[in-house]
Amino acid sequence: MPAALPWPVPARVPASAGAAPTAAFRAAAAWGAPLPPGWTPTPFREFVLKIASRCNLDCDYCYVYHLADQSWRSQPRFMTDATVDATADRIAEHVRTHALEFVNIRLHGGEPLLAGRDRLRRIVAALRERLSPLTELSITVQTNGVLLDEPMAAFLVGEDIGVGVSLDGDRQANNLHRTYADGRSSYDEVLAGIRMMLRPEFRSHFLGLLCTIQLEADPVRVWDALRDLGVEGVDFLLPHGTWEHPPPGLTPGDGRTPYADWLIPLFDRWYDAPVRPLSVRTFESLLHLLLGGVGAHESFGLVPVALVVVESDGSYEQVDSMKAVGHGAAASGRTVFTDPLDALFDVPAFVQRQLGLHGLSEVCRGCDVVTTCGAGLFPHRYRPEGAFTNPSVYCADQYALIAHIQRRVEESLASRGTTLAAVRAG
Repeated sequence: MPAALPWPVPARVPASAGAAPTAAFRAAAAWGAPLPPGWTPTPFREFVLKIASRCNLDCDYCYVYHLADQSWRSQPRFMTDATVDATADRIAEHVRTHALEFVNIRLHGGEPLLAGRDRLRRIVAALRERLSPLTELSITVQTNGVLLDEPMAAFLVGEDIGVGVSLDGDRQANNLHRTYADGRSSYDEVLAGIRMMLRPEFRSHFLGLLCTIQLEADPVRVWDALRDLGVEGVDFLLPHGTWEHPPPGLTPGDGRTPYADWLIPLFDRWYDAPVRPLSVRTFESLLHLLLGGVGAHESFGLVPVALVVVESDGSYEQVDSMKAVGHGAAASGRTVFTDPLDALFDVPAFVQRQLGLHGLSEVCRGCDVVTTCGAGLFPHRYRPEGAFTNPSVYCADQYALIAHIQRRVEESLASRGTTLAAVRAG
């Protein structure tokens, strides 16, 4: 546990203290203010297991190794069998408590494939043994792709594990930051791994690509490179940063929107294509929300976030990108060995991420795109004044992108004789 958490660790209620307070009561106490009438915590359904705490690449923007939190140095290199068993038992307990119909588990790192096939096999077996009789279980892995040779691809598909790969575009874009520690390019090896997963016998389990935006890279070249790979899906990620430590190329408040300017040409190419060449989760999520939908992913919208990270030592953490905020910012003070998952409803950041509009800043609550933007990714809101009750450091960029997409949608609907308001009204 870090020496100092950014909030007090709530005291555990002794078993002899009588009837335990409800999760909603504990959450209100943790939040320190009244919660919306009828609000109850949302059970956790997505679990990120940090099965390996080290990596074989040295991407210089990585939130695990190169930003504010350096707790990886004290983490076990791999999640032990005992930690996996305890984690699986805690998830099973949570499934039974809340009668969950499905859970998603993402094997993560570091680089999770460093765990090797034998350890991965034991991890998956422990998870399926405890969870498959209780609920629908989906297991995926997010990898840098370097270790995706034929035996590993065959193993992952044989174990019914979905595979996502990180790649930042064409060779030039990827080599800006995704290299080995000695500066060597990872591009050819990652490309070989992607092509392996695109083979007919493996393609069914290939989930697509994660691409972190690099302002130095030509967005059109990046788009063309990703499109020409023949993958079915991609998601563009904003580099992590806060108001205190802004992302590369961003000076909050200067009126520029460099990340929106990077993404808008790609949206237009994607939106205007006669046949969509691939799925882009960022664009599809924003369109869904603009058209009146409510579900998206954690970067957008107001749906409660139901995600927990389990570190390789068994500690529960907030979303791992919180490591961009400060040392210990992701920590909860709880572990799989000592606490049920419901104990996380005592932790203010977990509560705030489930409060929707109620948990946002006054500026965000008054914004005309708040139901789409949702104030952006939680760590990106941080500044010493107000902690996470702030607009995103990407506020101007997200507003510009959403406004552009809304204009394009309104134009398309007008050409069909209807309006966005009519579509939202159903």
